Amino acid sequence: MIDLNAHLHIERLGARGEGVSHVGGGLVFTPYALPGDDILAEVDGERGKLVEIVKPSLDRIPAPCPHFGLCGGCAVQTLKPPAYAGWKRNLVVEALRNAGVEAEVSGLREAWGDGRRRATFHARNDQRDQPHVGFMQARAHRIVEIDACPILAPEFSPAMPVLRKIAGILAPLDKPLDFVVTATRSGLDIDIRGCGNLDFAVEQALIAAASACDLARIANHGAILVERRPPSIRIGLATVNPPPGCFLQATEAGEKMLAHLVIEAVGAAKKAADLFCGVGTFALRLAEKAEVTCVESDLEALAASLRAGRATAGLRTIKGEARDLFIRPLLAGELAVFDAVVFDPPRAGAEAQAHELAKSLVPTVVGVSCNAQTFARDAKILISGGYDLAGVTPVDQFLYSPHVELVGVFKKAAAKGRKRRLLG
Repeated sequence: MIDLNAHLHIERLGARGEGVSHVGGGLVFTPYALPGDDILAEVDGERGKLVEIVKPSLDRIPAPCPHFGLCGGCAVQTLKPPAYAGWKRNLVVEALRNAGVEAEVSGLREAWGDGRRRATFHARNDQRDQPHVGFMQARAHRIVEIDACPILAPEFSPAMPVLRKIAGILAPLDKPLDFVVTATRSGLDIDIRGCGNLDFAVEQALIAAASACDLARIANHGAILVERRPPSIRIGLATVNPPPGCFLQATEAGEKMLAHLVIEAVGAAKKAADLFCGVGTFALRLAEKAEVTCVESDLEALAASLRAGRATAGLRTIKGEARDLFIRPLLAGELAVFDAVVFDPPRAGAEAQAHELAKSLVPTVVGVSCNAQTFARDAKILISGGYDLAGVTPVDQFLYSPHVELVGVFKKAAAKGRKRRLLG
């Protein structure tokens, strides 16, 4: 039954940035409500829809973006910075606690820098077959058209006119499209998703648009249509030309912060492994002091990191292996040659690899994660295998979102009978 006029007091923020309140014997989650708010809401089961703020939280501030609340890109823009930082740090604390893992969690490190260098935009046709480009509306399938976004890097300023031009070329296909846009040092790099195979005339029109808009590159789901300049990013001493749409840390500042924490944790290791290495975010920096083995299932990303390593003076040996670590993790015996191992898996975590690491004698293991829950699961596996979790540092590069990165440092315990740092 729907309550159209429910009075709610918001007690805390949930894991998705929604205000949480107790109603009867259950919880109600209301987007855009903040702890300390007294609100009127439409309540349907556990879902609340904010109708009116009767008494605002003392931590409530104006949203910096006029699209907030309509655009689905941001969850929390109206929370004062100290409370926001506490909420993000607590996401990590709660994930570890829920998994039964005890660790010191430091304060949140801000890593927004100039804004995001990678974003995915969407294009949909209306009933008159006119394309609309922007972000998806919150909890809907409609497009919110934007001209500017406060969380994007300044290099994105020409992106919207370019994407509207591309969407116009592809409008006759009448397909839902996604545009993965990366702001690189040599210009915008656009990878189109969802259009399928294109005929020659459409490809030529897109190539002409890339020239007219001075794009670095345009691709169709990874297949390059034209590369006018190799898109490039800097990773430490190296210049990397990433393949279309491959994984990158969202902000340049976030990448540097994560890398700083990883390098600090690895210390003086002479032989290191970078598992799920991508385009070499950590490997190319580790190679300034250590021999590095990179392992990655994405062949093009791995090749880009190895090319950059070979082309960069001052780096030590970088080796690479194409391998799906979800199916075929490095075994404990293979890990024995390393002084340190870094792993940075996708959101699903690295459960299979964690089991092999737990069996190993690698002195230092550094886990980087964008999912606190799967990190906590993997951390518990490592701890059960004899590692101590020396500390966890949360890093915020996804401003206003419920996503938080983290770096955890594991040390192999010297005594087999040491007290396990597990709760319960």
